[in-house]
Amino acid sequence: MGEPGTEAATGPDGGTLPAPPARETVRARLSVCLVFLIMGATMGGWSARIPEVRREVGLGETAWGLATTASVAGDFVALAVITVLIGRVSLRRLSLAGAVLILLNAPLMGSASATAVLLAALATWGFAANLLSTPMNAQAAEVERRYGRPLLSTFHACFAFGMLGGGALGTLAAAAGVPPGTQMAAVSLLLGSLLAVSGRWLPEETGGEEDTDDTGRPRREQGEERLAARLRRRLTPQLALLAAIAFLDSFAEGAAGQWSAIYAADFLGTGEAVAAAIYTGLTATAAFTRLVGDRLTGRLGHRLLLRVSLLTAAAGMGAALVWPHPAVALAGFAVFGVGTACVLPTVFALAGRQPGLSAGEGVSVAVIGQWPGLLLAGPLVGLLAGVWDLRIALLSLVAAALAAALLAGRVVE
Repeated sequence: MGEPGTEAATGPDGGTLPAPPARETVRARLSVCLVFLIMGATMGGWSARIPEVRREVGLGETAWGLATTASVAGDFVALAVITVLIGRVSLRRLSLAGAVLILLNAPLMGSASATAVLLAALATWGFAANLLSTPMNAQAAEVERRYGRPLLSTFHACFAFGMLGGGALGTLAAAAGVPPGTQMAAVSLLLGSLLAVSGRWLPEETGGEEDTDDTGRPRREQGEERLAARLRRRLTPQLALLAAIAFLDSFAEGAAGQWSAIYAADFLGTGEAVAAAIYTGLTATAAFTRLVGDRLTGRLGHRLLLRVSLLTAAAGMGAALVWPHPAVALAGFAVFGVGTACVLPTVFALAGRQPGLSAGEGVSVAVIGQWPGLLLAGPLVGLLAGVWDLRIALLSLVAAALAAALLAGRVVE
């Protein structure tokens, strides 16, 4: 069924075709795509310029590793804030606040020349990114509801291609001698201008049953409840299950991103170019798979797609580790990227449609599950590699994917 004000068309067989979405719905989709793009482009641009910023600040490898943990403090504060505010504060306001803060902070990160400035910028980044993550995924779920078909993977593809584009632009800027701060300021100005135009199109949660809780009370009245009661309502078995899948998948994705090139260079003995190609192949296949993820969801359903995806990821990583050869590693990590590409979009889509909860409340639980997985990925694999070796340590990614596939079998569509 189309949005109000649209008319259904007749197909060649005389049947009724779905009506095209209303202009407001299309605008909502474009605006949410932009927010995902903002986060991805900023992250990619920053990642490409890290070596220069590190030299400018004057930190060694150990000191730099410790400095980057500043973002964790921002992550933690944002998770606490969003847990309290979601369901009470407008999704549009939360999303705009996170996106604007990311854009304002990006030039500060790029131009940091002192440790104190760097720490403040990284902490702000962690806060802004986590402040944005829940509302933008909830808004994506709302747009999906309005369209009446899967769309979450497309939104996450915008993030992935934003990250790839930001990284490519950062590489070109570095080759041209453009300072990191200048590059990131220019990107922020461009994306900020687009956000100024489209920010008012960002959707709020609307529609039918989703506007009431289990008692039939309008959701706007929920803000009057005590915080403890609102939080208890989110502790459902299904959301706990989805949070666990998000944790395991984020651990596997985060560890693969951080250790793939190191595995190739140090364990397999490849050159830097091959090691970089393995990481690029992993991210590129994930980005392109998300372009077809919504179609796959429509064909397979959420539960089956989760299981197939996670088993594919386990097979790809397993092959890369069982046959330690550069060509196999390149193919294996690429397959791993295909397998993990649609897991989080699917989890967020399911979390955003839980009965008795707003999309934002459901998504917030999945985000809370996702965060420690990303946080623990690098250190835990490094610890295991120190005890055994990196190849054995990376088997934990296979175990995580298989465990998540097992849990996915209990997901309710």
